[in-house]
Amino acid sequence: MSLLEIRDLHVSVEGKEILKGLTLTVNPGEIHALMGPNGSGKSTLAFVLMGHPKYKVTQGTVLFEGEDILALKPNERAKRGVFLAFQYPTAVSGVSVANLLRNALKALGREEDIKSFRKIVKAKLMELKIDESFMSRYINDGFSGGEKKRLEVLQLSILKPKLALLDETDSGLDIDALKTVAEGINRYTQNPGVGVVLITHYQRVLNFIKPHAVHIISEGRVVLSGGWDIIERLEKDGYEPFLKEKEAVS
Repeated sequence: MSLLEIRDLHVSVEGKEILKGLTLTVNPGEIHALMGPNGSGKSTLAFVLMGHPKYKVTQGTVLFEGEDILALKPNERAKRGVFLAFQYPTAVSGVSVANLLRNALKALGREEDIKSFRKIVKAKLMELKIDESFMSRYINDGFSGGEKKRLEVLQLSILKPKLALLDETDSGLDIDALKTVAEGINRYTQNPGVGVVLITHYQRVLNFIKPHAVHIISEGRVVLSGGWDIIERLEKDGYEPFLKEKEAVS
């Protein structure tokens, strides 16, 4: 069974159609990289899969482990194992990182006693090169760009969802932070049966996180799928040659 199966997905925002028949399948154990020009629908797809109410599905299906999840609320999707790492994580003043993680585990039915929780968190903080004082800080409040992305990967590492939607997790990171974040994501992919949809603009993160498939999205649909050869061509020539080839075929 596929982990995620999207078929002919059409999505509108405030009456404007953004996704126009997008189809994509992710199997357990796979990493899929989504690339494409700005405004092509990559982030829209991530928000739709997580259940953002702003986005209206007008046609198509989304199956997660064989279940249609389009009618489910975001928290219900999260409980089933869908996780979204935001491109622009929101600050939440008054709620500490520790409280976020403990309550998230509790909601998933995996509440740990204090001693076990601290042991788990301490190990993950060391892996991500994060100081323990991080846990008492308010969520993303005053965080640098790198700290925000490390927090996203910390959540991913501890919650261990079945499907990770990573929306430009590499943006704004220097090379050292990028390596640390990529290592965290790679450790997550070692969990059996998980899948990753990695949205990015750049090859550099894919030098550290090797995708099983690369997809180019343009005007709300997947126009080309392939392997590493696509990334090499993108770095050399950009998107325009791919889009022209697609137009010629169409």
